[in-house]
Order: sequence, then structure tokens, then C-alpha cells
Amino acid sequence: MKSYQLIHQLINLVAELEEENQGQEASIQDFTGFLLNKVGDPTGDRPNTEVRFGEGNSAALDIAYQLDNNISRLFVFMSRYAKSYIKKALEGTPLQTVEDFTALAILLTHTHLSKSELISHNLQEKTSGTEVIRRLIAFALVRQWDDERDKRSKHIAITDEGKQLLFQIFEHTNYVGKIITGRLTLAEKFTLQYLLQKLENFHLEHYEKKTIGSKQDLKSLAAEITPAL
Repeated sequence: MKSYQLIHQLINLVAELEEENQGQEASIQDFTGFLLNKVGDPTGDRPNTEVRFGEGNSAALDIAYQLDNNISRLFVFMSRYAKSYIKKALEGTPLQTVEDFTALAILLTHTHLSKSELISHNLQEKTSGTEVIRRLIAFALVRQWDDERDKRSKHIAITDEGKQLLFQIFEHTNYVGKIITGRLTLAEKFTLQYLLQKLENFHLEHYEKKTIGSKQDLKSLAAEITPAL
């Protein structure tokens, strides 16, 4: 049985709970509360689920498996998986990067945007965002023109060719969406969507306000949002 180690851990935890309760029989509700408390204990055992890590540096593993760090690491992995899938969906098209696709998709929902607005919506730095726009213009997927009130500003809009290409790609990105959510149940998908949207709201506010510009800003914000223990 592949889960024997987990079953052994559960038996030991039930025994520990009974000892705390002085031998009284525990209910599933009791054990659930006890287990959640153990999971939240920073001194508890590390999860043994990361196939990439060895056992060569215990201090480094303790840092990696801190709850917030572990979640952050998993976010990075999920982002890389998603990016690789989307790149497959873009094969054989003029779009070279995921950012090319998302920029074009954003333009599909606007009559037009300034270059700076599109770059901001696409969560990019100015240099890389400008390069994305340059590629889209070169392939005639978007068009640009001067702002009548500010000649230094350029406006861009998706072309008919860009719209046609996007709807061809959407068939394959729909497959990507289903793959990214894996075998989650419908209830799990709704829960995940709720939590991710909550995180998106938090991070977008700081992105738009440009509140994080240095290491000190990282330290200050982390201290601000960390609850007192």
C-alpha cells in the first residue's frame, strides 16, 4: 500500500490525541481540530512531497517548507506549467510568447488602449511590453496611431486579423484551462477561484500603486500583513 507511511502517521496522531484527552475516545471533529492545529505548528514535521528536494541541507529545507514559502514555490511551479502548456497552444502562430497572447486578448475586450495602459494591464515592464507591441504590429495583429491631444502617446487596437487569430487559438487555450485545473472537483475549483481572486485583488492593488520598489518595501509589507502570534 503506497499510503502506508501516511496511515502510520495518522495512527500516531490519534494516539497523541488520546493521550492529550487522558484516554477518552475522540470524535472525528476532535481529530479534525487537533490535526489542523498540528498542520499549523511551525515545529511540526515537514511534508514529504517535494520530489525535487534532497535531504542534504536541513536548514534550507526548513525554510523552503515554511507555509508561506511553500505556497510561493508551488505558485512558481504552477506558473511554469501553465506557461509551457500555453506555448504549445501557440505553436504555428505568429505569437511567440504567452505575453503576446495575453496582450492581444486584452485588446480584444477594448476598443483601443494607450501603449502604457496595455503594458500595465499585461503586468509587464515597459521594455518587454514595448517589444510585445512591436511584434504584434509587425504581424498586423494590432494597429497604432498618434493620440490627437498628446502626440507623444500612441494608441493601439486589435485588427480583424488579430481577432481571427485569437478565436482560432481559443480552442486550444480552452484545453489548457482544463489541464491546468487538473482533476479538481467543481467545489474545489470554486474554492480555488475564490482564493486566487482574493490574492489577485491584493497584489493588483500593490502593483498599480507601485508600493514595492525595494527590498525594504518587501520587508515592510511583509511585516504589515503578518498577523501577530
